[in-house]
Amino acid sequence: MSRTARSRPQAIPGPRVVIALLLLLGLVSVMLLDGYLRAEVGNDQRIRSDASASKVPDSVLDGGPLLSFRGGTARTQSVPDKTIVLTFDDGPDPEWTGKVLDILDDNDVPGTFFLVGSMISRYPDVVRKVVDNGNEVGVHTFTHVDLSYRSASRITREIAQTQLALAGAAGITTTLFRAPYSSTNDAIDNYSWPVYKKLGALGYTSVFIDTDSEDWQQPGVDKIIDLATPKNGKGASVLFHDSGGDREQTLEALPRYIKRMKAKGYTFTTVSGAQQQDDQTQAQSGQDTRTGQDRTGQAAGPPAAASAAGSGTEQAAHRKADATTLWEGRALLAAVAVAEWTVPVLAAALTVVGVAVLGRFGLMLLLARRHYRQRNRRRFVWGPAVTGPVSVIVPAYNEKECIAHTLNSLASSTHPIEIILVDDGSTDGTPEIAESLGLPNLRVVRQENAGKSAALNNGVRQARHDIVVMMDGDTVFEPDTVHRLVQPFGDSEVGAVAGNAKVGNRNTMIGAWQHIEYVMGFNLDRRMYDLLRCMPTIPGAIGAFRRTAVTDVGGMSEDTLAEDTDITIALHRAGWRVVYAEHARAWTEAPASLGQLWRQRYRWSYGTMQALWKHRRSVTDRGPSGRFGRVGMPLVVLFQIVTPLFAPLIDVFTLYAMLFVDFRASLLAWMAVLLVQLVCAAYAFRLDREKYRYLLVLPFQQLAYRQLMYLVLIHSCVTAATGGRLRWQKLKRTGVVGSPTSGTESR
Repeated sequence: MSRTARSRPQAIPGPRVVIALLLLLGLVSVMLLDGYLRAEVGNDQRIRSDASASKVPDSVLDGGPLLSFRGGTARTQSVPDKTIVLTFDDGPDPEWTGKVLDILDDNDVPGTFFLVGSMISRYPDVVRKVVDNGNEVGVHTFTHVDLSYRSASRITREIAQTQLALAGAAGITTTLFRAPYSSTNDAIDNYSWPVYKKLGALGYTSVFIDTDSEDWQQPGVDKIIDLATPKNGKGASVLFHDSGGDREQTLEALPRYIKRMKAKGYTFTTVSGAQQQDDQTQAQSGQDTRTGQDRTGQAAGPPAAASAAGSGTEQAAHRKADATTLWEGRALLAAVAVAEWTVPVLAAALTVVGVAVLGRFGLMLLLARRHYRQRNRRRFVWGPAVTGPVSVIVPAYNEKECIAHTLNSLASSTHPIEIILVDDGSTDGTPEIAESLGLPNLRVVRQENAGKSAALNNGVRQARHDIVVMMDGDTVFEPDTVHRLVQPFGDSEVGAVAGNAKVGNRNTMIGAWQHIEYVMGFNLDRRMYDLLRCMPTIPGAIGAFRRTAVTDVGGMSEDTLAEDTDITIALHRAGWRVVYAEHARAWTEAPASLGQLWRQRYRWSYGTMQALWKHRRSVTDRGPSGRFGRVGMPLVVLFQIVTPLFAPLIDVFTLYAMLFVDFRASLLAWMAVLLVQLVCAAYAFRLDREKYRYLLVLPFQQLAYRQLMYLVLIHSCVTAATGGRLRWQKLKRTGVVGSPTSGTESR
């Protein structure tokens, strides 16, 4: 691939970025839906209990529990004498509602269930059973919140969403409504009264109670039965619960209560059945209308009431959903089903990833400490000191801003070197600038534009010495860098050495973030990989090789965009050892803008994936040369590709937990993870003898810079998965990284 191709700009973001963002948006939407189903944002459970009711008519406050607005006028109705309307709130529940239905069916009585929309969406099968068993259902809002605190649009949405869920689950809508935390008429206040008037205008009957079993307080079975029993033969709208906690006492009390009331001559009906009985009673001026038999076998109401207690959509309160509402409801249930499946699976996966990441942090700290103590012992030596001259290869393409700094830093080397500048078809006068420096140990080799790998291979061919050092054209070495870098070659098993790349332009926010990344992410990793003998990458900015090792593996490959990772893995597979020289420092100019940073990391990430795929068969290599495949390959894939892919999801899940679960606990958990990262970063800074002040920007790095790196990785994965190709990205350099002295002072 030519350097000319490298220099062409690439639009950011491209179509693949949009695809990745759409996937992330879809996941976020699913999680928001799941959170909305489980609790209101912020877990807001405020209940208004001290509001005035001065605007509410006394006839409503003192009237019966069934409130409607027929003809536009508020009208309350009572449950006829010797009649019970069993109402159940807060369901459906997968455990308790079915058991309540069995009790009702065994005793041949109907019930009226006020359902929470989020619960309907999660358990539609239970709702179908409720309706198919001949019971009535009503709306109990979607998220079970006090509507007096909600806007008119929120209230409309709460009810409409519940109706959609009901349509999707059972193919019906309902005209019955009960507001949470407002079980009796005297709960109507100046805030909620307009809500009830609006609902009445829409045809809803608001259902209250006049008898409360208080089963939600679990006062004991006998107490529940006593509280649910109306006095003096009066009819009653009685409240029980089929969800919202442990309902064992409810299940035990309910059959005994039904038998007790039947023994007293009571009949059981639904809300619409009670309304029709009351209408008949008033129409006949108080005449006894209980003729025929109802489902209990006792004296029954008129045929209309019996019809109201019938089955399925024959209930007077039920309406068959129109086609649009039906399909919208089914779509809602499908989305909920996806959310119900996705979030638990994601939570389990992220738990595994979190444990793996924390385990990696622990392993890095342990091995980094061991590496530091081992390599900094006074008596530690690799073998015979390496004092002979080495060749330093500098590939360059349009590096006029940096090349003088780079070559002058090499001229100050304390180790004997020859400098080979391989100019890869520069058009900005780079080779002329190099020649004008008049350095005695410099050779300038010109070639047609052929790419970095070709330039490095040309330099290896031109090298006069057995050890070659490779660096970038924008990198600055300290005087003793080359000497420290080549000492591990005293061990005949060592085929390559990775140096310690430092960010020189760290005086900006982006530079400081990259400085933390280099010190913590790259160098701690290299210490760990060094001890495990599976170093995945020798950085292009500073690396040394045995010339024979490079030629053994065919030189620098042009198959991938990460030639440094490619040749490192190839050396492992050829049986060479790759090590890390922490004291061999090089100062490099990191990208100064987010656009350039994106292009650089996109190439790194995509190139790494190419190299791993190219060497995928290393996992089956045998013997010492197979160590990278057995250890390094899984570690790199897991911690440089898989876990970073999950990292944005961890952040999204953290926000989900803050919004819908427990804000304080979730925030503390996030801060604990940040603290772990801070400890690791501080230890890495200590090992590299860096100033701790840069760690002050670590929290901002987690919130901004890290997200960009994740998007880059996602972009690379989408590109790889879709078979896309990526050109080399030539970054704009400014030459701000000067002499080694100034670079050192920047620390």
